[in-house]
Amino acid sequence: MVYEINANIDDMNSEIYSYIYEQILKMGALDVYTQSIYMKKNRPAVKLSVICEEEKLDEIVEFILKETTTLGIRYSKFSRKTLDRKMVKIKTKYGNISIKFAYYKSKILKYSPEYEECKVIAENFNIPLKVVYEDITCTVNKYLESFNKK
Repeated sequence: MVYEINANIDDMNSEIYSYIYEQILKMGALDVYTQSIYMKKNRPAVKLSVICEEEKLDEIVEFILKETTTLGIRYSKFSRKTLDRKMVKIKTKYGNISIKFAYYKSKILKYSPEYEECKVIAENFNIPLKVVYEDITCTVNKYLESFNKK
């Protein structure tokens, strides 16, 4: 079970959101995101949403109330299903890269290279990030072909 916390915010400096995201994630939130919305009288606003486990709920709610301009918060309890995940280091032409594999019933359904590592490669090799992702995807696909043959 997880909780989704929502707060509508219509009068806060937009630069503060970066700080809010960072702090809420440090507290252990599973996800933080915002959506553009319109409130009564057609005022543009932002809906702040946080997904967290029950033991983090009170701490995160208190933080949002203290650190944002919202006057209230809503939260709901949800069931959820997630894929099993495993990090694996794969050898690529750029060195060893962490790949997150997602499984369902012991079968790999998808994977994703770690963004921060790909970003460093793009910067160090002075190449577009999308090229790094394409190269790593090709390498991982070859890895999976050999893995599936075993």
